[in-house]
Amino acid sequence: MNPHDLSKAKDPDIRNSLAAMGRAAEMARQIVVQTNTALILVQDGKIVRIPPDQLREPDKPHA
Repeated sequence: MNPHDLSKAKDPDIRNSLAAMGRAAEMARQIVVQTNTALILVQDGKIVRIPPDQLREPDKPHA
């Protein structure tokens, strides 16, 4: 499913899931900065490690 499909779903939980995932991602970034640990995620099938310093800098895009 893509974001357009989600916005047309009949189930309100599915319609709101994209926003919920965005909030969860932002909370994860905040926890990374607070605990000074790395954010681990999968991008294009590869494990990527983002250090907290990269998330502290406002000019750098989030993964």
